Amino acid sequence: MKDVKNVFRNLEKKLRHSSWFEHGWAIYNRGVYLQLYKVNWHNQNQGGVHFETYIEAPQIKQKVFPVCMHAEEDCPSQPEFIQRFLALEGERIQDWKGYDIGGTGYSICQRTLPLNFKNLEQRLFEELSRLRQLELSVDQVLNEL
Repeated sequence: MKDVKNVFRNLEKKLRHSSWFEHGWAIYNRGVYLQLYKVNWHNQNQGGVHFETYIEAPQIKQKVFPVCMHAEEDCPSQPEFIQRFLALEGERIQDWKGYDIGGTGYSICQRTLPLNFKNLEQRLFEELSRLRQLELSVDQVLNEL
């Protein structure tokens, strides 16, 4: 079994070295759990808007793991944020292979991937980079609320 914490450490390095990262982005990395977010997304306590992935014991057992976007309880006007955000980006997200739209609770969208350690860091990087394309719409809706 490959060291998942090492995969996440390497993923964090790869994200931090991306050309787009320096523009207000932050990472919360708990070893086998990672959030990517912008500093203005009310996520200082990991309960705002963020992109998230994790590979913990249940995911290892089931051999699948999620890559998702959440707007949790620290997100201002959370239900309205989710509704407005999905009105802007729902169609684009649905066009992405394997993504399901949430819209209930704090889940905005999620893709479940097979847990295969071959190219895992690169696959995670690609999914988080895809989600990062939603940055401007997140900023726009947060500014409107």
